[in-house]
Amino acid sequence: MTIFEQLQEVMATTLNVAPQKITDSTTDEDLPSWDSLGHVNLMLALEQTFGVYLDVEDFPTLNSVQAIMAYLKDHADN
Repeated sequence: MTIFEQLQEVMATTLNVAPQKITDSTTDEDLPSWDSLGHVNLMLALEQTFGVYLDVEDFPTLNSVQAIMAYLKDHADN
C-alpha cells in the first residue's frame, strides 16, 4: 500500500467520507467534515498511522493532501 493509499484510507475513515473523494488535490475546503475538529482528529490519526509526531505549529500548514504527503515523505517511519 502506498503512502497516498494509506493517507486516503485514514482521511476517509477519520472524516467519514468515501475514499474516492480523497484525491491528490483535495484540500480542507473541499470536504465539509474537514472542519477544525475534523482537522485535529485527522492530525491525531496521522500520528498513530504513520508514526510521526506533529507539532501543533504544523497543524495549520497541513490543510491539503499535497501538504500532508510532503510532510509524511519527510518524517514518516516508512
